[in-house]
Amino acid sequence: MQVHQVMTPEVTWAGPDTGLQEIACKMRDEDFGAMPVAEQDRLVGMVTDRDIVVRCVAAGMDVRSATARQVMSPQVLYCFDDESVESALQNMGANQVRRLPVVNRDKRLVGVVSLGDLSRSSERPTAAALKEISARPK
Repeated sequence: MQVHQVMTPEVTWAGPDTGLQEIACKMRDEDFGAMPVAEQDRLVGMVTDRDIVVRCVAAGMDVRSATARQVMSPQVLYCFDDESVESALQNMGANQVRRLPVVNRDKRLVGVVSLGDLSRSSERPTAAALKEISARPK
């Protein structure tokens, strides 16, 4: 089974100049903790709720004027839409993440896939992937 068969295709994303307060409100309203940052549907970064707290609030920045570009992680883990579910699960486990943006081979953002999405379709026991994701970094 391939990632495109289980991913969520409707992705809420922000542009690099989107304000963090707007991003935080979308995260609250739509109940997610990470938002892809894209320019013309090309993935350029990721903002997590932790990024907002650590890189903005704790650093003394004004959340009302800060932008995604100022706090986003530019090195984004992702998977391809034609990749196998097993491969995506291994990627998540190895990198200790619970969700990945999904891009096509042109690197255009086409969806997002979560551990829950993958677990419903995988032959690999989800417990093993969750254990890897939740392990303390060495």
